Amino acid sequence: MAEDPENIYDEIEIEDMTFDPTLQIYHYPCPCGDRFEIFIDDMRDGEDIAVCPGCSLMIRVIFDVDDLPKKDEPDMSSVPQISVAA
Repeated sequence: MAEDPENIYDEIEIEDMTFDPTLQIYHYPCPCGDRFEIFIDDMRDGEDIAVCPGCSLMIRVIFDVDDLPKKDEPDMSSVPQISVAA
């Protein structure tokens, strides 16, 4: 998405954003009280603009596609651990 640089509110490092594994989005607080959001699949496709659904602000997300979680990489924090007795 080629956006006019004047429309970009800020540039944010991906490390400063929060990832929601259920919704598969990165989000970051917006000054309007809502939050900027960008889907991880869009980021894998080269998109770097996160949009706030509550206002017209946008941010550019600074990231390297190779550092994103892999598509087939499960989020192990939500997988229950099972003990097996021998």
